[in-house]
Amino acid sequence: MKIDYLKYGMDTLVFGVTLGMLSLVCVTDSALLPGEAVGRWVWFDKAALAAVVCISASLLLPTRGKLLSFSSAVSFSLMILGGVEAILGIRQLYGFAASNHSLFALTGSFFNPGPYSGYLAMALPVCLHRWMLTDGKRWERMFSGGVMVLILCVLPAGMSRSAWLAAGASCLWVYACHAGWWKHLQRMWRLSRKRLVVVAVVAMGIMVLAGVLLFTLKPDSARGRLFMWKMSCRAVAERPVAGHGVGSFATAYGNAQEAYFAAGDYEAWEEHVAGSPEYAFNEYLQMAVEIGIPLSICVLAGIGICLYIGMLKKRFGICGAIFSLMIFSFFSYPLQLPAFVVMLGALLPACVLGNSRLEWICLAVLTGAAGGFRLDRDLKTEHACKEWMNARVLYNAGAYEAAERSYKGLYPLLKDRAAFLFEYGHGLHKLRKFEASNRILKEAMRWSCDPMILNVIGKNCQLAGEYSLAEDWFIRSTHRLPGRIYPYYLLAKLYAEPDFRQPEKLEAMKRIVLTKRPKVDSSAIRQMREEVKRIEIFTNF
Repeated sequence: MKIDYLKYGMDTLVFGVTLGMLSLVCVTDSALLPGEAVGRWVWFDKAALAAVVCISASLLLPTRGKLLSFSSAVSFSLMILGGVEAILGIRQLYGFAASNHSLFALTGSFFNPGPYSGYLAMALPVCLHRWMLTDGKRWERMFSGGVMVLILCVLPAGMSRSAWLAAGASCLWVYACHAGWWKHLQRMWRLSRKRLVVVAVVAMGIMVLAGVLLFTLKPDSARGRLFMWKMSCRAVAERPVAGHGVGSFATAYGNAQEAYFAAGDYEAWEEHVAGSPEYAFNEYLQMAVEIGIPLSICVLAGIGICLYIGMLKKRFGICGAIFSLMIFSFFSYPLQLPAFVVMLGALLPACVLGNSRLEWICLAVLTGAAGGFRLDRDLKTEHACKEWMNARVLYNAGAYEAAERSYKGLYPLLKDRAAFLFEYGHGLHKLRKFEASNRILKEAMRWSCDPMILNVIGKNCQLAGEYSLAEDWFIRSTHRLPGRIYPYYLLAKLYAEPDFRQPEKLEAMKRIVLTKRPKVDSSAIRQMREEVKRIEIFTNF
């Protein structure tokens, strides 16, 4: 009996460390910027190192039989975390907890409702699988069913069409696996092929109708996704084999969009929905942009092999969660967030591994190595991000000299964050350090396709007397996002410069500023138009 207690204790321990590593999704830190991920990576690093110690210690104990399987540990961890997130979402909806975004009432532990809904959609097929198991224990059915009900209560409120689609398709697949639909289809194909064809046509019609309804729910958002995918495909076409490099999506996308609008052959709706996204809202396209098509195919092939093994082992819940994530990844950016990256890193081996001691040791060593390799830098980056919050106070207050000293010290650790680099470069612009400002802002262009970076570089050139260069940067900004009025306003002021006076171009820019319909009207646009009118009065005088 004592040995049985030891086994239960070991199972509890390995489950606890698995849950601990995956629970980074619940980690929040008010001392960091909203949406900053480094705090969650620090949690994972520490949990991974703790997992090495705990699993190694537990495996030294003498026990009989196999350990808890890794797939079971991951499944129950995902159900628990899905339930926790669902409860948090319900509390946010009823006003008992604050969301992480001022524009959305429902975000869970995430920054907006999109990834939150995707996480719930990933947990749902695991709950369904556990609930449908005929040999499952009663408490397992009650627990999985309860979590499933909680998720279904809050998932519609997220208004994420991609999460709805992912949840529906993955749960339908799990149900089909349990109900033996494949065998029924094979039998129907042998007995009545016409009937099967009719059923397939009706099913496709329902899917098309559902797609149309989902499109009309948020048409501008849907058109925006389609346009982003179009620009991403153009970026892929530039370097289809080697890609543009890991982390280079923003600059590749910005250059592709700039070239597209510069050609002038585009529709009015494309100008309206165009933006400066950080992500492709399609992980497959973003992967192709960054690492190229061949390597992307290899990655997908590896995932496919894991899924195939998981289906052979009848791990339908784990496979359903991966299917849900893959569908959601087609419309969103989950793999840019640590919670999804770590969960995918757990789901894939959960398809393959069993419950032997050797497999647990290998997992412990791999996760511990990953955590140990990352921990030191992640801790330094986390501290730097907190210091950045303090420096931001100086920046927003206009104390640019004091802010510059802080930004200069933080630069080595935060030089891969576009927002930090823009603030640093803009502060140098305010201090009239034009050359240093342009150097920092050009680094920011590697991580962001925001045309505001081009505008500030152009203003630096204009204030330095390099008017032709300033014109080039402002024109690039109008091509990158032609729907923005601000760069046309800057061009109008540039053409009114006494040393760079160009009356015809000035009139053209004034006309655009005064007549162009803004995407969102604001007091800043009205102020720009008033200034342009004063330029007109001055020139007529």
